[in-house]
Amino acid sequence: MTGRELPPSSPFAGDDGTAAPAVAAALAAIEDGSGTVRGLVDALAGTRVLVPVLAELEVEDVVVHGGHEHTVDKEASAGIVALRAPDGRTALPVFTSVATMAAWRTDARPVPSDVARAALSAVTEGWAVLVVDPGGPTTVLVPRPAVWALAQQVPWRAAVTAQGVDPEVRDAIVAAVTPVAGVVTAAAVPGTRAEVAVVVGLVAGLDRTALDAVLAQVNAALADSELVAVRVDSLELRLRPSDPAR
Repeated sequence: MTGRELPPSSPFAGDDGTAAPAVAAALAAIEDGSGTVRGLVDALAGTRVLVPVLAELEVEDVVVHGGHEHTVDKEASAGIVALRAPDGRTALPVFTSVATMAAWRTDARPVPSDVARAALSAVTEGWAVLVVDPGGPTTVLVPRPAVWALAQQVPWRAAVTAQGVDPEVRDAIVAAVTPVAGVVTAAAVPGTRAEVAVVVGLVAGLDRTALDAVLAQVNAALADSELVAVRVDSLELRLRPSDPAR
């Protein structure tokens, strides 16, 4: 998949192609288990990244020569590559150095960009996440809210920290879900399959049709919450039996 090309910019004319020291240190910390994605995002802010551009065939033609058909390239251009993240979302690959890009693909041309511009390009194209150094040695997926923060050049406030779900995010989720008919209780906890798990207690006795209707309303309510959309990268829904004593 390709999108608009990020042209080279003069501020990077003297770039030697190595990673910014703070970014390299943040990646090394993630590799040894002492660092976090939050630390990497903080280090990336205001730095240069390299966006890979690959030659892309736009038009092909078939010609006959000597009785055999040959496919020839009539026109080719350079395009930015998008990758598919493990969860199926589209990701813009960015590299911290020429060396890490070469380890990924030797035919990629590095185009320098400040990280805010690269993030804004991803947002504009509808690409959800950034993947940093997909060829290693340390590969990190930057979540969608962090990409938005980088694009806007504001600090990223993670929805989940070591202390649990951020209270603002928790309260927004509870406020969105609680008014749904059929919902008895709602809570937000760190997820296992997604960033945040929404734990919902439902009234007893719902048949399949009624259950599906309530869950559809819960999902719609979460989708309509602007704060949840901005702060939370992904959600999972957990159902728990209602308390018969309630």
